[in-house]
Amino acid sequence: MTDRLTGTLLIGQSGGPTAVINASLMGAVQEAAKHEEIEQVYGMLHGIEGVINETLIDLRRERQETIQGLLTAPSSALGSCRHKVTDADYEQILRVFKAHNVRFFAYIGGNDSMDTAARISKIAAHDGYELRVMGIPKTIDNDLDLTDHTPGYGSAARFIAQSTMDVGRDLEAMRPFDNVIIMETLGRHAGWLPAAAALAKTRPEEAPHLVYVPERAFDEEEFLQDVAALYKELGCVFVVVPAFLKDAQGDIVGADKSNVVKDAFGHTLMSQSSSTPATYLRGLVAKRLGLKARVMLPGLIGRDASSCVSPIDRAEAYVVGQMAVRQATQGTSGHMVTLVREPDAVYRCTTGLAPLEAVANAEKLLPAEFINDRGNGITQAYCDYARPLLGALPVHTRLERYPVATRLSV
Repeated sequence: MTDRLTGTLLIGQSGGPTAVINASLMGAVQEAAKHEEIEQVYGMLHGIEGVINETLIDLRRERQETIQGLLTAPSSALGSCRHKVTDADYEQILRVFKAHNVRFFAYIGGNDSMDTAARISKIAAHDGYELRVMGIPKTIDNDLDLTDHTPGYGSAARFIAQSTMDVGRDLEAMRPFDNVIIMETLGRHAGWLPAAAALAKTRPEEAPHLVYVPERAFDEEEFLQDVAALYKELGCVFVVVPAFLKDAQGDIVGADKSNVVKDAFGHTLMSQSSSTPATYLRGLVAKRLGLKARVMLPGLIGRDASSCVSPIDRAEAYVVGQMAVRQATQGTSGHMVTLVREPDAVYRCTTGLAPLEAVANAEKLLPAEFINDRGNGITQAYCDYARPLLGALPVHTRLERYPVATRLSV
């Protein structure tokens, strides 16, 4: 490899969008302007499909105000995709790279995106085409390995925590009429998002009262026992479950087992005929306990909610985009930028690097020490880990409710 490589920087976004993914794009574009080696900055529309179809845009022709506006714009400004790349696709990708003299490639995404980037790096090397490939981490699921956390998680976690705080108060106010609320979060195999609800609790009686994660097998009978006991004590119960809540057999609770759907990457999807875990449990609570339950399905609102962005999350998203381009111009390739938490009393993160192949083939689950022994709650260790990532949550006041002495005899 020569000491000085010049050419086009190509940037793409892939997988589920987040509220801060465009901050990473902005960081990469602004950093590229500082390096003479980067002659052009192109964006690929709808992820890797934009390369395959050669649908590229010139990001340097965008107004500076537009690039600056990416900092607060939710979702993926370049468009996203969930395309499983074939061998023929990789040949086409290399042809497009050569046609546009792409020498720097940055892909913003999660596990599957890092796998795609790793494969592109290998194919270019095998072909003898000099290319520097960098991964920029993104996922609300926080399941990328070898990084303390992922940009996008802090804001999604903030949404879950704040929603739990707000709707928990609603449940308290309406408990003569509403008995149970079951909130279902996004997330596949890792319980980082449902765990975030635990950050809403400031006193024992506040929501959430029960939190379940996919790392622990779900037991219906224990669940019903817990709901019944908490309802007797508090008069209402706030439950948080993941979309992929699993039983002891590894089946998704409430799912139609005869109609399993897979995406291009082999990930399980909920079939249209299936109940979600939350809707299934609502029926179970009504049938077995005779309690009225409501279901909350925040879904995509929690993924892209710009109103709940964590300032720290946004700043770190910018930095990982910036550092990916800086590292590429300095000769680094085949790596993803990571966030490294410093062991200080005050929260601080620096950046590091992890091989793309190692990240692509690993999934970071919620550690055992973050889950309570019964598997229905989250420990203080998780709260200590996650709280700095969300920024300061609102503090909701409570009336002291000083009673007035009664004057009427019963």
